[in-house]
Amino acid sequence: MVKGLRVTSMERTWLDLATQLSLDELVVAGDQLVSEHQRNFGRRRLPKVPLQELSAYIGGKSATAGLARARRALKLLRVGVDSPPETRLRLILQRWGLPEFVPNTPILDETGDPQIWADLGNALFRICIEYEGAHHLTTAQQGRDHERDYTTAQLGWIQVKINKADMRAGEDWQGAGAARARCAGRG
Repeated sequence: MVKGLRVTSMERTWLDLATQLSLDELVVAGDQLVSEHQRNFGRRRLPKVPLQELSAYIGGKSATAGLARARRALKLLRVGVDSPPETRLRLILQRWGLPEFVPNTPILDETGDPQIWADLGNALFRICIEYEGAHHLTTAQQGRDHERDYTTAQLGWIQVKINKADMRAGEDWQGAGAARARCAGRG
């Protein structure tokens, strides 16, 4: 009950959305449900539905509309995502056949302490990706981003910045070939 109105659970609503949304859209919605993290800055983010609970709910269903798509989407969900563009970008990278880019990847200093939390990162290749939305255009945020960029480079990571225009291009982004080659060791 919400304000006296009977509603379905978030788990059931997500399953119902599987009949209406594309696989990518369902993963975006699911990532937002299960997202949680506790970094060394900011407030702790708690999941609306823990991934284990969503998995158990979907696992307990049978002969339900949308169930096959929900099961496919469930395998693609990741805990720690902060925004829908990050999920979309991660799914594009996956379709390109690149190694897994993990949401909220800590970039550690020589003592093992996290100095940066990258939107998406691959520790093996020491490559991180930052999605820069409109709030990155403010003077204050640009200053913080400059410090983040410098620290990331000092710690030996390659950083790629993606913006709204890149995301609009989606999988047709012109930098795609270069990104694939770099991760494959050919560039």
